[in-house]
Amino acid sequence: MDQLSAMRVFLRVVETGNFTRAAAALDMPKTSVTNQVQALETHLRTKLLNRTTRRVALTTDGALYYERALQIVSELEELDSSLSNSNTQPSGRLRVEMAGAFADCLVIPALCDFVKQYPQIQLDIGVGDRLVDYIAENVDCALRAGTPTDQSLIARKVGQIKLFSYASPIYLERHGTPTHPRDLETSHFCVGYLNAQTSRVMGIDFSKGDELIETTPRYILSVSDSRSYVGAAIAGLGIAQSTPFLVKEALEKGQLVPVLTDWDCEILPLYIVYPQTRHMSNKLRVFVDWLTRLLQTL
Repeated sequence: MDQLSAMRVFLRVVETGNFTRAAAALDMPKTSVTNQVQALETHLRTKLLNRTTRRVALTTDGALYYERALQIVSELEELDSSLSNSNTQPSGRLRVEMAGAFADCLVIPALCDFVKQYPQIQLDIGVGDRLVDYIAENVDCALRAGTPTDQSLIARKVGQIKLFSYASPIYLERHGTPTHPRDLETSHFCVGYLNAQTSRVMGIDFSKGDELIETTPRYILSVSDSRSYVGAAIAGLGIAQSTPFLVKEALEKGQLVPVLTDWDCEILPLYIVYPQTRHMSNKLRVFVDWLTRLLQTL
């Protein structure tokens, strides 16, 4: 038995939750994955996993072994990486999650530059604001707006975006122009943005000098995607806060106009997040560095 190989297979089974997903992630037959874990258990003379038809669960010994094995494999990979030829191109598949607005308006238009620098990296970009099971779905990292709250994730700040308030001429013709943020709670409507993590519509903050106003705006529609959010504002369904790169075309066409311009809106930090159990590989490191440089241009 190749113990290091079996250890890597065991780690992936734990991370993905079952043998089938582990086999797919490792590009191995399921029987090979099962045999390697069984061989490891035989070698250790203990049971590492409790199996069910759908998932596996760590035994007490399995949990202890997982923590030590993860540390050993991570340190070995880091050692290999540090001693490898500096001219070796990073390679392999990289799974990234991000909102559609970032993918469509920022990342994908600039990706030719990244591909030219790192032609051996295969990018799989999942588009959306949904909740992600990083381990089970084998996701390497995600680009997220706002400060992360999940303590199981490592977060690296890579930029920030400033928001502004916009409304369509259709909306302003029907409802008039707001003059104060509190109008959004009484005589106006906003497009609600539905937070995927909390399933609640987010509030909207304004500031002027030392004055901070947190509003809970009225809405007739809420959505959980940035592009749909802007689309709803263009359709006249409410006032929206957005970043300029997402509404540039709508502003040029006169589909949206700025409102409440004497009030400052929130500045959202941008983070790359990845699970603590995911080793920062060379391919992930170069992508994060490239994305950080890209976001500095905002």
